[in-house]
Amino acid sequence: MNPVVIIHGWSDDSDSFRDLGKFLTLHGFSITHIWLGDYKSLDDDVRIPDVAKRMEEVVKEKLNAGSLQAPFDLIVHSTGGLVAREWLASYHADNMANCPAKRLVMLAPANYGSRLASMGQSMLGRVVKGWKNWFHTGKEMLNALELASPYQWDLAQRDLFLPEGAMAAPAIYGPDRVWPFVITGTHPYTSSLREILNENGSDGTIRVPAANLNTKGLTIDFSLDDGNPTMSHWRLRHGEFAFPLAVLHDRTHKSVTTPDKNEVKCRPGKGSNLGAFVLEALGCASPEQYAGLVAKWNEVSEQTAFLAESEALRELTFAKKTEAEFFHQYMQVNVRVVDDHGSEVADYFLEFSGPDGERGNGSTVYFHKHVLEHVHPNGANKAFRCLYADRTDLLANFYAKIVGQVKKELCMSISAASPGKNVSYFQDSKAGAKGSVPVHWENTTAEPRWLRRNLTHFVKIVIPRNPKPDVFKLEQL
Repeated sequence: MNPVVIIHGWSDDSDSFRDLGKFLTLHGFSITHIWLGDYKSLDDDVRIPDVAKRMEEVVKEKLNAGSLQAPFDLIVHSTGGLVAREWLASYHADNMANCPAKRLVMLAPANYGSRLASMGQSMLGRVVKGWKNWFHTGKEMLNALELASPYQWDLAQRDLFLPEGAMAAPAIYGPDRVWPFVITGTHPYTSSLREILNENGSDGTIRVPAANLNTKGLTIDFSLDDGNPTMSHWRLRHGEFAFPLAVLHDRTHKSVTTPDKNEVKCRPGKGSNLGAFVLEALGCASPEQYAGLVAKWNEVSEQTAFLAESEALRELTFAKKTEAEFFHQYMQVNVRVVDDHGSEVADYFLEFSGPDGERGNGSTVYFHKHVLEHVHPNGANKAFRCLYADRTDLLANFYAKIVGQVKKELCMSISAASPGKNVSYFQDSKAGAKGSVPVHWENTTAEPRWLRRNLTHFVKIVIPRNPKPDVFKLEQL
């Protein structure tokens, strides 16, 4: 068994993982092989790269002293996932053959942010950490954790996607590299003020798509022909290597770290065995076994989604009819809009509708009222936005409202406010984009959907910036 290093999340410390350490020792791990990491997360001047830099220094010290052996495995919770990814991307991406880490077990990681991060300091203090921390919540950490943060974009470009235009780049994850595993819950908090934080499709703090390390990227370019944009898919550094994701129906953001404890009461045999998933990840011994866990855990996640059906809900003691949407599957989309000069555009509107001719009817209204549940413009840069959509409602109800169309699909168009009287976006600033882009469609064997369940997608949209004729003209002398 490899040594295990456990890294906590924002506003937490290593004491929260004593129970996890005891669980591991009961299953054969030596106490001398379990390390608990601590870092500053509530001091306003500390950034995630600061923590990763110190992590590299400490790991080197321990390895050189012989007190920590390589390879070791990492277990991370929440923000600890970003710390581990930053450490790998900054200090080991160019020499993965000598990377000391092998398995990366992520418990409800904040890979693509948390809605919690944008709440006011006073609310964070009272709901999350109590009255004593009202004005000291770790601003730099929360900026990185905020939905659609520029930091998350940057990190994804450094550890997951190939740089734009590049044919190759070092892969951090892969059969002969680091193996990530993601285990997360989709049950909200059940008591105290923390219930204020609850959101469908999340564990009370982290959305399932935000935890899932698997991702996709796309550039939609309106600059050459705003009625017929080009679409180019981003390539992943690790190719087709997929990461296991287990979505557990009875785990909150807090209880996903305690295999032997669960705040949610279940009938005997109906609870998820969190410990079994952790041990399965740590015991994974080959790329073939890893690929098997991708399929096995996906089935577990699908069983969790099935609990949204009324018949399945009756099997759970904690469930009520009103809780069905807890188990809906969601999609998250991080959007960044720039003009064809590369400058960011902050004031834009994305509209979703059915196929051509469906705009403005009942299906469009339904999508914006019921499917698209949350849109978050990033506080530091409003060119970055996070869209949160209920995939279950999209499939079950949105497409049923599209009538008279051979192909039922979801289309997206964009409008952007002109930066001034001399310049507009698109040829007709009032109409916005003249064409629409299909982004999702009913099930078909001919072409796979691009928007996928339980995933965060990165979408870069390029729009044309058009100066008015008076900006420059020639007259004959």
